[in-house]
Amino acid sequence: MEKILVTGANGFIGSNLVKRLVDSGNTVKSMVRKSSDLRFIKGIDTTIVYGDINDTESLEKAVEGMDKVYHVAGLAADWGPYKKFENVNFHGTQNIARVAYKNKIKKFIYISTVAFHGFGNINMTEESPVSKNLIPYSKTKYLAEKWLWEYSEETGMPVTAVRPGNVFGINDRTFISKYIDAMLKGKFMEVNKGKSKTCPVFIENLIDIITLVGDDDKANGEAFIATDGLDIDWHTFNTKLANALEIKLPNASIPYYVAMPVAKLYYGIHRLLGIKSEPFLTPYRINNGGKNYHFSIGKLNKYFDYRPKINIDEAMYRTVKWYKEK
Repeated sequence: MEKILVTGANGFIGSNLVKRLVDSGNTVKSMVRKSSDLRFIKGIDTTIVYGDINDTESLEKAVEGMDKVYHVAGLAADWGPYKKFENVNFHGTQNIARVAYKNKIKKFIYISTVAFHGFGNINMTEESPVSKNLIPYSKTKYLAEKWLWEYSEETGMPVTAVRPGNVFGINDRTFISKYIDAMLKGKFMEVNKGKSKTCPVFIENLIDIITLVGDDDKANGEAFIATDGLDIDWHTFNTKLANALEIKLPNASIPYYVAMPVAKLYYGIHRLLGIKSEPFLTPYRINNGGKNYHFSIGKLNKYFDYRPKINIDEAMYRTVKWYKEK
């Protein structure tokens, strides 16, 4: 068993990863900020360390004595100033990677994103081009991953990147909780009748992938797209979620050519007026729901003969059970 540091340990992906690593017998440090909500890691046998990925001194204390670092911490949002994303996602990744190398960790696993490949295609792979039109989140995650490959080559520190698709499931406050809220309140609407392909990955399947590549040296120097490998559109996803909720899927849809100008207007007003609250609609959300956004997990299959253990219906059941209990 190993000594492992998880950054962003209190969040959606981080908390699930910490639980899995601890259940597997590892000694785990959970790095969080002093202001963090720790409800998702309460009761887990992990050592809480307070740190900030933009504070090198705190990182030194967190990384000391560790074998591996799973770098999950980041700013994930589809709106906000570029500088804020750059400081957290890009410079923060540089900081933790440099400290990890200095402390001679055996492996650095970076949780990246498929988002920088953009929208409009099906069966995109790790080799698909990077979109030229990226929101600050996607661009800074891409720049951080690109820098990591260069740093790994320069230093010899083993690095693996995992690029998750649309993650959903237990402890998901960012996407699925708000999505279900809207569905139950009748404020739900599909784009183009939900015909676009999407790329869901259930959190427990994602954790399987993250730990799989983290434990196998075949993954060193490689990036892996992480989805449930489904050929699925949004309408099918939404119908399965409604079935798990035991409600009828709201029969409401808006054309993409109508939704996008409205989203741009909302987003533009927020930027113009300096409104800090989350916009009701953003161009990213309309693209996600109204354009194909679909990826192949062929590389995972090739390297590890990977198949997701939890199917979409069971994933929906577990997600709804958690939502009702939380």
